[in-house]
Parts: sequence; C-alpha cells; structure tokens
Amino acid sequence: MNFKNITFKLVLIVLIGFYGNVFAQNKSDLKWTKDGNGYYQMINGELVSISILENDRKTIVSRELLYNSDTNLGRITDFEISEDGSKVLFYTNSKKVWRYETRGDYFVADLKANTINQVGKGKPASSLMFAKFSPDGNKVAYVSQHNLYVDDLQTKISKALTTDGTDRIINGTFDWVYEEEFDCRDGFRWSPDGQSIAYWQIDARKIRNFLMINNTDSIYAFTIPVEYPKVGQDPSSCKVGIVNITTAQTKWLDIPGDQVQNYIPRMDWIPKSNEIILQQLNREQNVSKLYVANATTATVENIYSETDKAWIDATKDWQWINEGKEFIWLSEKDGWRHTYRISKDGKKQTLITKGDFDVIENSLIDEKNNLLYYMASPLSATQKYLFKTKLNGSGKPEMVTPSILPGTHTYEISPNAVFARHTYTSALVPPITEWMRLTTLNPLTMAGSITNQLGRIKAPKNKVEFFKIKTEDGIELDGWMKKPDNFDQTKKYPVVFYVYGEPATQTVKDTYGAGKNWLYAGDMSKDGYVYISIENRGTPAPKGREWRKSIYKNIGVLNIRDQAMAAKKIIEWPFIDKNRVAVWGWSGGGSSTLNLMFQYPEIYKTGIAIAAVGNQLTYDNIYQERYMGSPLITKEAYIKGSPITYAKNLNGNLLYIHGTADDNVHYQNAEMLINELIKNRKVFQMMSYPNRSHSINEGEGTSEHLSLTYTRFLQQYCPPGGKSK
Repeated sequence: MNFKNITFKLVLIVLIGFYGNVFAQNKSDLKWTKDGNGYYQMINGELVSISILENDRKTIVSRELLYNSDTNLGRITDFEISEDGSKVLFYTNSKKVWRYETRGDYFVADLKANTINQVGKGKPASSLMFAKFSPDGNKVAYVSQHNLYVDDLQTKISKALTTDGTDRIINGTFDWVYEEEFDCRDGFRWSPDGQSIAYWQIDARKIRNFLMINNTDSIYAFTIPVEYPKVGQDPSSCKVGIVNITTAQTKWLDIPGDQVQNYIPRMDWIPKSNEIILQQLNREQNVSKLYVANATTATVENIYSETDKAWIDATKDWQWINEGKEFIWLSEKDGWRHTYRISKDGKKQTLITKGDFDVIENSLIDEKNNLLYYMASPLSATQKYLFKTKLNGSGKPEMVTPSILPGTHTYEISPNAVFARHTYTSALVPPITEWMRLTTLNPLTMAGSITNQLGRIKAPKNKVEFFKIKTEDGIELDGWMKKPDNFDQTKKYPVVFYVYGEPATQTVKDTYGAGKNWLYAGDMSKDGYVYISIENRGTPAPKGREWRKSIYKNIGVLNIRDQAMAAKKIIEWPFIDKNRVAVWGWSGGGSSTLNLMFQYPEIYKTGIAIAAVGNQLTYDNIYQERYMGSPLITKEAYIKGSPITYAKNLNGNLLYIHGTADDNVHYQNAEMLINELIKNRKVFQMMSYPNRSHSINEGEGTSEHLSLTYTRFLQQYCPPGGKSK
C-alpha cells in the first residue's frame, strides 16, 4: 500500500489497509470450491466446506487434527486447498512485514493420511512467506530470509533454490518501495507443469538507508535503518529468473532495458504454456511494455506497448481467455478506463466496454456464456454497481445491480458464474450481504435477501447529504455533508473539512461511514459541527483519465485550489460561520491540510495535519516520480507543491502530529516544517509520538490519546455549536 490510504472508521479499525490481519496481496476472504457451488471457511477451529444451495457443512480438517498436542497451530491467518483437493496448506503465527502480515509458519494437512506436518522445519519461527502448492500438490515452495525453497511433501526433503539472498539481495519478494507503491509482495510463481518457478530478484545494495532514531527503548539511543530510495535516487535493480526445481539452476530472462531504470511490477505464467508475460514500466512510469518470454530460451518479445503524457498504472492480474490465446487488459488510452481483449502476440485488440464511463474493476469472465462482469458507475462517481456486457465486444452495457439500491455494491462471483455473494452499503446503510443466483439475479432466500434486511434497518434522522459544487474555475466537484443534529437554519455553525486529495484514494463515496469522523472523541453532529468532504481532481474517482491525471506535476497546487475554491463557495452558505473553518487530514491529507492552511489562510482558520509530507523531495521515488515527473530534470513542481514553501503564510491555528518511527513519511518532514515555521516566527502546536509508525496506533493508550489531542484542539480553536446570525 502507499502513504495515502487513510480514510474511514479508524480506517477499518486501526488502519486495516496499513496494518490489518490481511494475507499477502489482499486475497479475498471467500474460498470457492472447485465446482463453484460452495466455499470453504474456518469455523470454530476447523475447516469446513459449505454448499450454497443446501447450506450443508462438511468438515474438511477437524479441530482435533489442527489443535492436538503435537501440532497446535496457533492463530490461522489463511489456508489454500491443493488443486486435487487432497491437501490443505495452513498459514499461521503471522507477523507484519511493513504493512501486512506476510511472514509466518505453514503446515500441510494431508486429508487422505489424516496427518499434519510443518513446512520449512528448521527455518526461523514465523519466517516463511507466500508458501504455495505445486500444481500437482506434492511440493510446497516458499521464501525464507530472502531465499526461495521447495519442500517435497513425499520425500520430506527441503531444497534451497536460491542461496544468495541477503538483506539486500531479495529473492521471491520485494524491497520496501516495491511493496509500498506497486503492492508487490508475493514474488514467485509456479510454472503450469510444476517443473520450475519464475521469481523476481531485487538488488537493493545501492539503496541508502534512512535512519530512524529510537530514544525510548534504551538508555543509549539507537538507529533503525530502513532501505528507502528517496525521490531522484536510483531504484533497486530488478530482474526475473526461472529456476529449475530439480537442478536449482536459474536462467535469467533477457529483458531489454536497464535493470535499474525500469520497473517490473507484474509477472506471471501464461496458462498451460512454457511462457511468461510481464509488464515493464520505465523510470518515469509513462511507458508500459508487455513482454512474452520463453522460459526455456529466456528470450523475450515485446507484444504490446502504451504511452501516456502523465503516467500508466501497474496492471492488476492477467485474465486469459480463448485457451490462453488472448488476455483481458484495462487501458485508459481512449480517455476512459476500458476493458480490451488482446491476442497473445498483441496484433489483435478488441474493445469490450464502450462508452464515456470508467470500468472500476473487472469482476468475472464467463467465457462459456460470452459475458464480462465488471464494476462501474457511469452516473455517479460516488457509487459502484455491477454491469455485464458481451465478451466479444458486440454488446451494450447492462446493469446487473438493482437500480432500487443506490449506493456501493461488491460482488464475489463463483467460478462457474452461477452464484455470488453480494454486499450492499450506502451512507445510510451499514454493509449487508446476501447470497444470490447471478443467472437469475434473485436472492437464494427471501429471508436472507438485502431487501428483507433493509426493512429492519432504521434510517438515521440526521442523514448524510451528497451534493455537487461548481468552483469559480468551472470545475464541478462531488461532496458529502453531515449537518448538526437539531440543525437550525437561522444559526451559523462551524465547518470542518476532511481532506485527502492525492491520487491514491477517494473520500467522497456513498458508503457507510461517510460523514463520520472516526478520530473525534465524541459526536460531531451532536456537538454542533458541519462536517464536509470534497473530492478534488486527481483522485481515483471514476470520472475519466483527464480528471485523474490532471494532477500530474500539480500535487500541492491543483488539488489545493480545487479544495479551496469549493470551500470559498461553501463558507458563503447562510448557515456556515466563516470565522470557524477547520480542515484536517492524515498522510496525503495532512499534506493537503498544510497547503490549505498556508496557501489560503483567508479561508482556513484551524488545521490538524497528521503524518504529512512537508517536503515532496523527501518521499520515495516510485510514488513521487510517477505523479510529479523526474526531479533530475527540474525540481520546480516539487518545490511549488510542498507545504514548507508556503509555511511563512501561516496565520491560523495549526496542530501538527507525527510518529517518530514513521518508516513511510519520515519524521524529518516534521522537523523540516518546524524549522521553516520557527524561521518565520509562526507559532503552532506540535504532538510527536515516540516510536509510532505511520498509523500512530502502537503502544498502550496511543489511539485514545491521539483522539483526545485532536478533539481538544479542534474544540478549543474551532468551537462547536450554532450561533445566532
């Protein structure tokens, strides 16, 4: 994940996007059975399969086997079923690596022999990463301490496939910045025939350490080094190898281009073949090339290329159709994010989704019935619905989600495209779920239907209001607003703006939690605040390429003006007290808060900025160079967009908060900002949290203290309650 994803309910309880108990690369919780008519689930300490129609449960692995005196597995984080269904791989005792719990212990349960054995015996505890079965289920490969291993489950022999792994030579996983900005974690793939493994190797030996200081855990302070490439510094070298399972010999793919000045964010095997497909992005991330490589000869062919004046995102995962002859691809090349089917040689391209709208994500390919299911929201960028269209590109979009349920929908569709787990939420409705037949669009039972559940939900008296506002620049922006309880239109109220504003996330979504301030110790509506969030240009809202990429080389300028010009209109509303205007945000939102306070002091009187990038030249190279261009050419955009450039303009009340052990947005940002404010004799308040990370949630009492600090400052300098006009 990257440094910007801070929204919603202590971000799904203590920042699940940063620090949740999530298995590598955000795998779905739903594990379908092979036929698609059921799913697997851990219930009461045992693994069961559940049939969807009958809701019958069948024990697959008993609690007695999992938790006997010899093999007490501890906390099970995840599991994988072998292709033939005869074995189960359990992931336990998981530990965090930066953001997610991606290292731990693994055990294999043999269902025929009714035995369970640990994988990687002799390796350090909780050191195994991304273990997965070979296609035949007889082997398990994994990474431990940056080397790749394979265990033969029949012979019980473990073999090292790489031996050169160190803290800086990284095999089968990634360095800090690949993890943070490309969401790369699991760094190896079994070949379809199970005879070899393709894997990434990252060489980070030339990346400098950033030193964090621990002053509290010892009488003598000590440093904590974090391998971290700052903007303008060369990235790690990256290459892809194919290692033979029998010989443990690696053959490196002959990929064109400099291994340092190009990224390889995605790679996988083409199904039922001896070929690999990979995406290469240049250092500027505005040229994307797809290569197909022959695993035997290591030769590669460029089959598809795209360029963009701003940037191109790393793809998700490849989906193959037509027996591996074509793949599905998302592209913004016509101005909208659309789905294409492209032949393996790249010569034939067919546009599947057509129209002036964005595909938010592809959900399922039903090749048998010539259908593509995808998420989109052509009429409202705050919502999300399921659509379908002909896979061959001949059809028109057809909305699958019932139009009577406005809001945000998600679907987990069975592999056979017969069933789906449908979840619905809106600003008024907490997430509710139903099982449905996708083929008929009917719930399996009326008692469990979303419609039935809605009948039991009481609508709040004080509803979140969604609105649009047009700035003096002619830009129409989406927003939500929560007015005070017992709102009196004859009075003026303080307004608090919640901001983010960068390309990593939206704040204005029609989901449960919109209008709620999870950091406020109390109830803002009850206390008498108007709470508002505005979606500026440059966020990943489904509004087309131009909306999203207009922020290129303009972070800290364009997004800030959009926010300020919207606020300028809002504070003229008759019930808003323009003398009580506050703004707050975390991470990228903290940066936006600082820029708003400094660039538009006539609007914003109070601000709370948390874990902000004060100087864009301190952040990592992948993120900043993607959105702000190369600083090796010119630093002008970086300087123009950095809050420290404008710190001299502070007039209002500022509270700045940062954790000293923030490995993401380094604490040096706080100290650089402090120096600039001191130099200009600007008085402000500061709260540093010793040895806390970007989420500032470690240690007893931390979250409560942060909430109280935030709330007391806001109430003191932007007092709540209505005042007579």
